[in-house]
Amino acid sequence: MKAPSGNASLMKPCCILNRRTPDLQNKPPMSTVYLNGKFIPIEDALIPVTDRGFLFGDGVYEVIPAYGGRLFRLSHHLQRLQNSLDGIRLDNPHSDAEWKTILGTLLERNHGLAGTHNDQSVYLQVTRGSAAKRDHSFPEHVIPTVFATSNSITDPDPAVTEQGVAAITLDDIRWQYCDIKAVTLLPNVLLRQQAVEQNAAEAILIRNGLVIEGSSSNVFVIENGNILTPAKGPQMLPGITRDLVLELAEQHRLPCRETGISEDRLREADEIWITSSTREIIPVTLLDGQAVGQGSPGPLWKTIIEFYRAYKESVRNGTTE
Repeated sequence: MKAPSGNASLMKPCCILNRRTPDLQNKPPMSTVYLNGKFIPIEDALIPVTDRGFLFGDGVYEVIPAYGGRLFRLSHHLQRLQNSLDGIRLDNPHSDAEWKTILGTLLERNHGLAGTHNDQSVYLQVTRGSAAKRDHSFPEHVIPTVFATSNSITDPDPAVTEQGVAAITLDDIRWQYCDIKAVTLLPNVLLRQQAVEQNAAEAILIRNGLVIEGSSSNVFVIENGNILTPAKGPQMLPGITRDLVLELAEQHRLPCRETGISEDRLREADEIWITSSTREIIPVTLLDGQAVGQGSPGPLWKTIIEFYRAYKESVRNGTTE
């Protein structure tokens, strides 16, 4: 048998290299993140294992939508961030102007990954930082860890707007300072997972017989044409979208108010909505396996969602925050 020539002996490795090269060329671009003063690829973002956010959940976060590259109600989100930082006795590492510059730059860096409309969701997190020794008490002279990332926002699922979603009710097992947007979300995770395992989109939480909020949303109840939602307090997170819904209702003279809502009133509601920054306003049409109202998105939801979408477009067009 004739031995392969020197050139032939190189053929196989060369072919293997050529087969792998397209994979490298087609590798999707990495998103950019902000970490402690630098904009870097997400794969290069590292924090010490001694960071108190990792060890203790000692930190707070915010989620801010951006439409057309413009941050949605930024001043409201930054005020809530400040309130959360005050709640855990941690100084704000940036001024509002600095935050606006950081987040705006992040959106620009990730524009190419955000689709045609450049709609993104920004997640920012501030922890107490990394100390040499693990100890529950606050360390001295430690620099906070500041992290931010953004991801594309997908369009709402048409099935959700046409049919609504299912929710279940669960006892509220969380701590007493739910108005702090803390990274310690294990109770919320466990509650939401129970909902998922029952084919539901959300768990509506009940404490002492009263509706509080969802595991990751605020709750509205429609009763005889009135838009009702639980009043703010330490037991719930003050939602930015929640507040906007109330503002829009007042602007358009729709009856609305903050009030205590019993579990019985929840079950007898004509409509139920859940709201959050990324899920916007979603109609709940099935609660614990029972139809809500007529079992389809109600007339007041159809009205308020149009007002909300118009507001969102004004943000995208730059005519409002």
